[in-house]
Amino acid sequence: MNKKKFVLFISIYSFFFVSLTLIFQFQLKQEKADLLLFGKTADENDKTSLVSFIPLLSLESIFSKNNYFVEKLPPEETITLITTGDIIPARTVNFKMAQYNNFPYPFEKTAEFLKTSNLTLINLEAPLIKNCPLTNTGMIFCGDKRFVEGLIYADIDIVNLANNHALNYGIEGVNQTINLLNKNKILFTGFPINELTVKKIKDNKLGFLGWNLLNDFSEIEVLDTIKKAKEKVDLLIVSLHWGAEYEYYPSPWQKDLAHKIINQGADLIVGNHAHRIQPIEIYKNKLIIYAHGNFIFDQEWSQETKTGFITKIVFYQSKIVGLEVLPVFISDFSQPAFLEGEKKEQVINKLKEISLSF
Repeated sequence: MNKKKFVLFISIYSFFFVSLTLIFQFQLKQEKADLLLFGKTADENDKTSLVSFIPLLSLESIFSKNNYFVEKLPPEETITLITTGDIIPARTVNFKMAQYNNFPYPFEKTAEFLKTSNLTLINLEAPLIKNCPLTNTGMIFCGDKRFVEGLIYADIDIVNLANNHALNYGIEGVNQTINLLNKNKILFTGFPINELTVKKIKDNKLGFLGWNLLNDFSEIEVLDTIKKAKEKVDLLIVSLHWGAEYEYYPSPWQKDLAHKIINQGADLIVGNHAHRIQPIEIYKNKLIIYAHGNFIFDQEWSQETKTGFITKIVFYQSKIVGLEVLPVFISDFSQPAFLEGEKKEQVINKLKEISLSF
């Protein structure tokens, strides 16, 4: 073999060797990336693992399995927040808990995950009162005050009280609920109206506001409150109870108001009330969840009302950088559990469809 052929042979061999090496490294990196999602590492013995997330660049990156990449951040610089769908500790949910004499019962299949975040925010769609009557019917809601055992068990940090059933037992019902939450060191928002709730985590001030927009409200007042609140906090989370029930899509006025709220300084809108999943929207790199569907509810009469999702959101340097969506399905009129496999994919695909088309 002459010198030129030898050099050519070595060059070709080197090219293929380097190419195969790069392909192998890329595949290995992808496999590790799959395991790194939200703090899971390839080495389960590594106690110093970094928090990982899907960068919140687009809806496609959230819903795609193959097109995302994973970044790693030191856990001391990240904040995680879990949000859920509608919760009523009332009607058949209350009946089931009393029947089993087990008030953490609705949370038993999800509590372990709810405890994994720095904060968990829920929408409590009924007052918790003394001597709440047992019933399986009706639209006047209340929950047994012992439901707080479930909130403690699931490590719930903050409760939104701004919804259309908060006043079902009048101001006295709200006051009993607030006293119960205060006694158990659980924060609340949405009542009194326009009052900012602040929680400091890792040198970051997180602000919470909540409104029931099913009643008459002043858009100017809402937007002004948000603008002033943002001046006091690093991150502002707004809970909204709004829109039409049992619809997959929010109304145009909701989208318009959501954008105005973001423009005034909100970083995240947490929507509920539809009792059905609704779109996720990214607007100016901020996040709008129009409705999560139900989380703890007794509407067993359709698959749609038994289905919802919760989210785990990652904040870094006062920005939302990651999102995980976890579909749930309610059984026994009261108890959600995480969906897996094909059923999970069906919900994710539906959420993707309505979000992208919206």
